[in-house]
Amino acid sequence: MSWETLGVYRLLSSIPLVVIIVNLQYEGSEGGANPQEIDQHLKLGTQLLSAGQLADALSHFHAAIDGDPDNYLTYFRRATVYLAMGKSRQALPDLSRVIQLKPDFTQARVQRANVYLKQGKLNDAENDYMEVLRVSPNHEDAKTQLGFIEPIREAVQETDEMMTQGRWNEAIQLLTVAIDKCVWDPSLREKRAQCYMEIGEHFKAINDIKPTTKMRPDNTEAYFRVSKMYYDVGELEDSLTEVRECLKLDPDHKSCFPHYKHAKKLNKLYNSAQNFINEGRYQEAIVKLEAALEAESQIWAFVLKARSKICRCYAKLKDVPHAIKNCAEVLEMDENNIEALVDRAETYILAEEFERAVEDYQKAHDIDNNLRHVTEGLEKAKRLLKQSQKRDYYKILGVKRNARKREIEKAYRKLAAEWHPDNFRSEEEKKIAEKKFIEIAAAREVLADPEKRQKFDNGEDPLDPEEQQRRQNPWGHQGFHFNPFGPGGGNGFNGFKFHFN
Repeated sequence: MSWETLGVYRLLSSIPLVVIIVNLQYEGSEGGANPQEIDQHLKLGTQLLSAGQLADALSHFHAAIDGDPDNYLTYFRRATVYLAMGKSRQALPDLSRVIQLKPDFTQARVQRANVYLKQGKLNDAENDYMEVLRVSPNHEDAKTQLGFIEPIREAVQETDEMMTQGRWNEAIQLLTVAIDKCVWDPSLREKRAQCYMEIGEHFKAINDIKPTTKMRPDNTEAYFRVSKMYYDVGELEDSLTEVRECLKLDPDHKSCFPHYKHAKKLNKLYNSAQNFINEGRYQEAIVKLEAALEAESQIWAFVLKARSKICRCYAKLKDVPHAIKNCAEVLEMDENNIEALVDRAETYILAEEFERAVEDYQKAHDIDNNLRHVTEGLEKAKRLLKQSQKRDYYKILGVKRNARKREIEKAYRKLAAEWHPDNFRSEEEKKIAEKKFIEIAAAREVLADPEKRQKFDNGEDPLDPEEQQRRQNPWGHQGFHFNPFGPGGGNGFNGFKFHFN
């Protein structure tokens, strides 16, 4: 069953069965020309209404009313369609016309009273319910609905007092009760939206204001308010969608037009920055993001968004000072920003500040331990910290962690020439030099080999035999040998193999 069909079913189920039978089976018309043609429109309209094809049913009832403007049941049928479509404003004139043509048609008056109540027109609803009860004192629906009106009046009055006293949560509770009955009253939703805004529930405020764009004709102010609310929480696309609706009604609206131009410009900057990030053009992305900060420096959500992306860009560029500075600014604004913690942790690893990297990753993990990249990053940082407390090949060669192979080879050659054992005469000096030379050769062995270097960068020492045995063959035993005086090494010790324990 479709939603429209279900809506019709619920609506018709609220009308007494005898009225529905009279309404759907009525075949005559009380006047007008071409009665057969009018009856055909009524028959088709009724069938389509029952099938939930509301728009088609409506067109036939339009035609029937044009042919016979004094048939009260045709107006009632069309009002039924309007109500099923959620168009209460269009239904009201038809219900009023029914009552004008047939004042004793109780069901039409009850339906009009129900509409008035949902629209928050309490006095009009009360008058209709009272009239129904005057004619039919035992009418249960009228009795029940009439009983809601006075409590709603009192709740609304009490709400106004609470709002002046800043008792926002209490006001929300009372307004919610009132809105449950007066679902089409825009003023109640606007009041509750104000309360939600006061307690920082921006999205709940938006959900209250959005329906009012349909409850009042050409409600440009509501579209503007919703657009601004979305903007204030950083939802640019939604903000633009709402402000465009405002401009459809008034292209030169004094508030909507300038807001649209500003939001569109800002959105273009963010989209351009994201495209550059996707392409790995981080420096160009930073330029766009800095421009976005200049365009909007007051709204917290946008400042955080720009700063977060700048933090990420500098981290990707491996620009340690700028990355740490910008990531710190993000975390001052939002201390639980996981991605900023991750970006700063990776930057700390680059700067060989492994304890700080572990701290950032650990905090990110504490916030959400279900993120795989955070868990893997934490494990990596811990391995690197443990590794740094042992042998650090980068420090041995005196190069940075992002050093290229050419820099590594250059550093190796310089140190190897300096610490080659042939350069020393005494046995004691030769032993010290030999140990130092072994470290230098081992560092070159790891860092000049992309695969071994990647293992080391992930916290694993490829020249640690115990670690390799644990990873490759936890039950076996093997030694590890390499020749520090191989190609590109020195002379005098060529062919000599050192054993690492």
